[in-house]
Amino acid sequence: MFDEKHILDFFGGMELNVVRRTSNWFRGVGMQYENGEKGYFNYLTFKKYREDNTDYYTLNNTISKNLAFFANPNYSYKGRYNLSGTLRYEGSNRLGKSRSARWLPTWNISGAWNAHEENFFESFEKVLSHLKLRGSYSLTAEAGPAWVANSKVIITSYSPWRPGASHGEPGLEISELENSELTYEKKHELDVGIDVGFLNNRINLVFDYYKRNMFDLIGYVTTQGVGGVINKMANTADMKSHGVEFTLSTKNIKTQDFTWSTDFTFSYNRTYITSLKTQGNLLSLLKGEGYPREGFEHRSLFSIPFTGLDDEGFPTFTFSDGTKITKANYGDLDFQEREKLDFLKYEGPAEPPYTGGFGNIFSYKRWTLNIFMTYAFGNKIRLDPVFFDSYTDMDATPKDFINRWILPGDENITTIPVIASARQRRIYGNLQRGYNAYNYSTERIAKGDFIRMKEISLTYDIPQEWIRSSALKKLSLKLQSTNPFLVYSDSKLNGQDPEFFRSGGVAVPMAQQFTFTLRAGF
Repeated sequence: MFDEKHILDFFGGMELNVVRRTSNWFRGVGMQYENGEKGYFNYLTFKKYREDNTDYYTLNNTISKNLAFFANPNYSYKGRYNLSGTLRYEGSNRLGKSRSARWLPTWNISGAWNAHEENFFESFEKVLSHLKLRGSYSLTAEAGPAWVANSKVIITSYSPWRPGASHGEPGLEISELENSELTYEKKHELDVGIDVGFLNNRINLVFDYYKRNMFDLIGYVTTQGVGGVINKMANTADMKSHGVEFTLSTKNIKTQDFTWSTDFTFSYNRTYITSLKTQGNLLSLLKGEGYPREGFEHRSLFSIPFTGLDDEGFPTFTFSDGTKITKANYGDLDFQEREKLDFLKYEGPAEPPYTGGFGNIFSYKRWTLNIFMTYAFGNKIRLDPVFFDSYTDMDATPKDFINRWILPGDENITTIPVIASARQRRIYGNLQRGYNAYNYSTERIAKGDFIRMKEISLTYDIPQEWIRSSALKKLSLKLQSTNPFLVYSDSKLNGQDPEFFRSGGVAVPMAQQFTFTLRAGF
């Protein structure tokens, strides 16, 4: 500290991390789980493994090394003006051996002005409680997903096939081609914001605007297959994004027995891919989780143009070049196509650009009521792919079947296709492709907008005079409901939850929970 005005502090150091991991997998055949977990196996099992060229166990060793040097200076003048910076220089053995790829300097510079510390602010204190302006600009980086490590060629051992089970020897194969230029995922970010309070902090506002430029993002890139690998990890994409974040907190009523406070949050974010060195196939662009495509959102959703049902209730499609797809030529649909994709219709982002929450807390004497809602707007949702050319008793048919095509003329009043008969499946050989195209068509899109009642809770603090114990100091009861219902969602969802996404049969829908809590303090 200098002259009671200037405050300067500096912090620096280095980090060295070395992590060695050993992972193993063991088949463990013959385990008797209900008989004391005793192993019992037949020697013919191992004979089968040799004939199948299958592993009985595996062992995998990896080593990760990171070295970084950093410095963090900070300066403040009278607590009003603050300036800070960070400089970091780091390297990782997971990235390319090229010096420009493996070692990277990152930095951050930020400043803030505490206007409420100024002398002139006293004239505003009746209205303004505090006012802070801040801003920052930075270059940050990440080494990418932990499993990406093809900066050098990755050679693994394996068991080659041999004519007989009694003959065998280990071999070596290339599992990942070398990418000596593989480098960090980088991001330039500009952030400006304001913190302001009104009326003795009865109203508090926090607002931020940011702009990000992300480049050298790591992902799969499709190659010509030289070296025997079609897809490999590389720095394949650049993106730009911008957005705002807004938080408003208010104390609406405050009396001796009753208080009411409100919190409102809002965020807006749009992300666009400016460069992409790979291209997904048709099916990847249609899936509900969205897929990256140059010139569009980070997770964009596309659809096959649907143009109604024919006179037998089968879906038809018309592409932008005039090509018509009907039951007679469903076979022309190639879901592995990578080149001719301009006929797809862009639906919108799969992630909502507008998100936030709205909460109210009411307190009356010993009672506290908390009501909290969340919301999201601006995205599109792919409806569940539930239509097929045939069904069995194992299928759970959707509610949409109530309005399906049944009789000639229904094509004028419904867009739900017919349940194909066995005769029709024999006549038209590619019905499965047609129904799959319908699942991923413009007809199977809904708005992702929703408002959800996230939590309702009621708490009661039991009076101390009711507690007949010197050890027990506090006792309260709480009844809470989580995810009780949706206030609003698109009617086209027809019961499908807008926040639920299927992922390989292991996803769990948004569950309704009811909880009773007894809390005691001693």
